[in-house]
Amino acid sequence: MSSRISCQVCDESPVTVVRLSGALDLATMRPVHQVLDRCLTEQPDALVVDLGSVTVRDRLALSVFAAAARQAADWPTVPFVLCAPPPDAARWLAESTAGRVVSVRQDCAEATRTAGAAASPRLRARFEPVAGACRRARELVADACGRWNLPEVAGPASVVLSELVGNVVRHAGTPMRVTLTLRRPYLQIAVADGSRGALRPAAGNDPRAEGGRGLLLVRELAQRWGSSPAGDGKVVWAILPAT
Repeated sequence: MSSRISCQVCDESPVTVVRLSGALDLATMRPVHQVLDRCLTEQPDALVVDLGSVTVRDRLALSVFAAAARQAADWPTVPFVLCAPPPDAARWLAESTAGRVVSVRQDCAEATRTAGAAASPRLRARFEPVAGACRRARELVADACGRWNLPEVAGPASVVLSELVGNVVRHAGTPMRVTLTLRRPYLQIAVADGSRGALRPAAGNDPRAEGGRGLLLVRELAQRWGSSPAGDGKVVWAILPAT
């Protein structure tokens, strides 16, 4: 983080609050974006950015919040709310593109309530990199689809999550954090592990093997999918139709 701007990340579960202080300009907007990006890859229920101690030196720097809000809305579907902007910044936000894509509230308490109320249903679990992880992944999908009345999604989602979990077991070999999120008309699947290594297809592509059907099926079944750095590892995500 630039010496001219600093941040404090507070995991006030279920909402993560980022408190910025210092000068926001074209030079410091990049490290701010990096902090917000890292927070989003952790998939909090909601993200609030407190601008109460920020001096905005360049109105163009406010575009960092529009970019973060678009990312949050796309994946991982995290409500993103700004709060307590200085008067000039509040006026610039209202006049800019950022003001059309970013929700702004007067204080942190109101922003936290707003963000929390907009959070999507999520189901989280932690798996160890063991042979039974793919079976547990299928059970988690069955649980989620039962809770959310998505019987038609259970089959494709089980295949996708089994493959992503199986890749972690075979190649990363680290504990993993699995998150399922319902944001109609989509079901989002994410698997975070402790390896920066690239996602690899199953050897042999044997459809009879546990998690052996390959990433080809992930590509076929998912509307979109991708991978992002997350801490010391990565998160691989996929979005499936849930209509």
